[in-house]
Amino acid sequence: MSEAIQIRNIEPSDNVAIAAVIRAALTEFGANKPGTVYFDPTTDHLFELFKAPGSVYYVAEQNGNILGGCGIFPTEALPEKTCELVKLYLDKNARGTGLGKKLLLKAMDWAKVNGYDQVYLESMPELSKAVSIYENVGFEKLNQALGNSGHCGCDIWMLKKL
Repeated sequence: MSEAIQIRNIEPSDNVAIAAVIRAALTEFGANKPGTVYFDPTTDHLFELFKAPGSVYYVAEQNGNILGGCGIFPTEALPEKTCELVKLYLDKNARGTGLGKKLLLKAMDWAKVNGYDQVYLESMPELSKAVSIYENVGFEKLNQALGNSGHCGCDIWMLKKL
């Protein structure tokens, strides 16, 4: 019998596994292109990245395997009390189970408790299933990017008030 899925804060030992999940998902959807987290060097060092004040990263683990993750980050130049929902990726075998939505809601709850008023995110057409989940939980599309994520490969921008 398999263990229940545990959602917990990222640990240093998770870096390699979560980077592999992220890059596999981007490759699967044809989104492994320059200007995305695929080529972002921080993707290999998420534990260190999410030590930044005002940030958190959750991983989902089952039977010792990392199934995915999702984070909140105080991206440079965002409006006051706005954070960015970042790096929400799941292993292909974990998709369609509600896990992505569970990670997303946990991250947004953390953001609200920690003083943020709204959550911003960036995505791309290749990840249309994710975009529909974002819309389902109340994110609305914007006409332009906010802040300075450095991910010029994303052309869908969304915002949700908490």
